[in-house]
Amino acid sequence: MRLGFSVRVLGVPDLPACDPRPDAGSVSTSLAYLRDILLYLRANQIRFYRMHTALVPLPLSADAVTLEAELQHAHALAADVARLAAEDGVRLTFHPYSAVVLNAPQDEQYILALSRLAALVTWLDGLELGPEAVVVLHVGGVYDDPVASLERFVRRYEALPPAVRRRVVLENDDRRYDWADAWRAHNRCGVPLVLDVLHHQVLNRQRIPLRDALAAALTTWPAGVTPKLHFSTPRTDVRSLEGSGRLKVPTWSEHADFCNPFAFIDLLVQLDGLPDADLMLETKARDVALLKLREDVARFAPERRTSLL
Repeated sequence: MRLGFSVRVLGVPDLPACDPRPDAGSVSTSLAYLRDILLYLRANQIRFYRMHTALVPLPLSADAVTLEAELQHAHALAADVARLAAEDGVRLTFHPYSAVVLNAPQDEQYILALSRLAALVTWLDGLELGPEAVVVLHVGGVYDDPVASLERFVRRYEALPPAVRRRVVLENDDRRYDWADAWRAHNRCGVPLVLDVLHHQVLNRQRIPLRDALAAALTTWPAGVTPKLHFSTPRTDVRSLEGSGRLKVPTWSEHADFCNPFAFIDLLVQLDGLPDADLMLETKARDVALLKLREDVARFAPERRTSLL
């Protein structure tokens, strides 16, 4: 099992994940950032990383044609990044959250989402990454009719260009579309599913046991492609709301800074006997939390530590 973290590298504070300035950035700069991140991953034996979507420079984030040309222009640097990822077996993915909403009812919003999705896929293709390099989407909004909105996602997924569709996977969420909804979408169009464990705990209308959902999710991926899961544990701290004098109590849907190691070990037990999967840790402490979790597993469940990469 490859453990991964998302976007920001906290272990090296001056190692940027992207250039977030709206009118700045270049493909070469983004590739250099990613190369440095891959070298950090190598040094810490981490083989799974979710890239910031702004690695695709914002001026090119909806322009796949120009992006492809820029990647060709930076071919030597792109090839170096691709070599590092391949040598170390690093899985690279994207998760654009609300930037890509396929089921938006407005044509303009959908067309923009499709353009952004095509640019992300162009980046993955330009680095010659294999089929494990996926783009994780949510179904999207309910738009006053969750059934019709789910159906619209299915239709638009089926209409994606094959080169784009092969990289798109679907995740359950914690507010609108739960695991049962994602499963219905898969049965309609075959989209591979990412089970988010915390989302499933927060929103599970049909009370589907976690083991059943895990087993089902891992069967939705194509042969030879390792499935991926998302894991985090909820924040439990009480915080003061700045300037209000009020306290913010936990909502249980917010990701904690670190993983509760006992909940994680329980997940490993749930996965016993199921197909192999990679696991993205959605923690606020990012790579620091991943490294701490490895230490915790070695301490509290040493028989499990050799299964974690």
